[in-house]
Amino acid sequence: MPQRDTVSWSVLISGYAQRDRFADALALFQDMQLEGIQPDETVLVSVISACTHLSALDQGAWIHAYIRKKQMKVNVILGTTLIDMYIAMEEKGVSTWNALILGLAMNGFVKESLATFSEMKECNIVPNEITFLAVLGACRHMGLVEEGRRHFDAMSRKHGIEPTIKHYGCMVDLLGRAGKLTEAEELIANMPVPPDVSTWGALLGACKKHGDNVMGERVGRKLVDLQPEHDGFHVLLSNIYASKGSWDNVHEIRGMMRQHGVIKTPGCSMIEVKGTIHEFLAGDKTHPQSEDIEKMLDDMAKKLKMEGYAPDTREVLLDIDEEDKETTLFRHSEKIAIAFGLLTIDAPTPIRIMKNLRICNDCHMAAKLISRAYDREIVVRDRHRFHHFKQGSCSCLDYW
Repeated sequence: MPQRDTVSWSVLISGYAQRDRFADALALFQDMQLEGIQPDETVLVSVISACTHLSALDQGAWIHAYIRKKQMKVNVILGTTLIDMYIAMEEKGVSTWNALILGLAMNGFVKESLATFSEMKECNIVPNEITFLAVLGACRHMGLVEEGRRHFDAMSRKHGIEPTIKHYGCMVDLLGRAGKLTEAEELIANMPVPPDVSTWGALLGACKKHGDNVMGERVGRKLVDLQPEHDGFHVLLSNIYASKGSWDNVHEIRGMMRQHGVIKTPGCSMIEVKGTIHEFLAGDKTHPQSEDIEKMLDDMAKKLKMEGYAPDTREVLLDIDEEDKETTLFRHSEKIAIAFGLLTIDAPTPIRIMKNLRICNDCHMAAKLISRAYDREIVVRDRHRFHHFKQGSCSCLDYW
């Protein structure tokens, strides 16, 4: 051929890999690099698969490092191929086990995550600090308080690893999410290291989740004093006051935010369609297809009502009437992104959304019902974990 591009190399390498000629596939990949041709995701899937079958795991790890260095997007197929490669390793390093434990937990496979930790110990791999962060994170994702306590105690008692501030923060979050707010606060008080703002922040979030406004106000005031420039703490404290109807206190907190130049991070949802990233803010009408999106939102609202959906107006912490609250709720960025996904992504391809903040209760409920009403899989990655919505349920089992 007078000219050989990424596509022609990809077809050739993929063909050899599919015919089980893995050594030839790797040799061709080396030739491709010598010609200065940049590989794409398709080529790398074939090459990593060849590495797995040949146990050429050093080269596979090098390709993974190459992907990170070039900041290439890891799509579902490429990501799965990498996981297959690491699982195939006869001698998995502790970092490989840690990645598996954490990745499974973040996607809702908590039972499998903890089973992987047990398998790791059976393989005589010594866990480290990061391992226990992953394990405690798995317990946190499902509210496994007793199991979390057991692993936390075993860190120093069995493995000689002294818990760091991050491990204590995980335990505070685990206890707080489970509603054990007093125990969480006592743990903070008895920590051998001074608590950081993240640890106090985990307790504040738990107070908001479980409606303990007395403790929440006390912790929130402490955090606002400790870190007056942090928007999240101001917003949480303001929300606690709003949930009580204490609008004077809400205005006070907003005044403090203006005084310190604190700007609330707006909720933003992103979705990729045909290689283009589309971003949506709450109430966004700036998209070129906004009219079609509005029609889809109306259609979603009708189908949701047929599914028994009732808007959770407690999520709208504004001094407005109920009808306006419902309208505000239905223009959250996640719902707009889902509407756009329904318009532009054909089934059975999942609708994948990235949210910069924690998904709210109402959007979580709506996403479950939309997945059933439209028979579509929806995946939302919020700031804490992945939520896989399918046929009216979520992988988090409504615990997040």
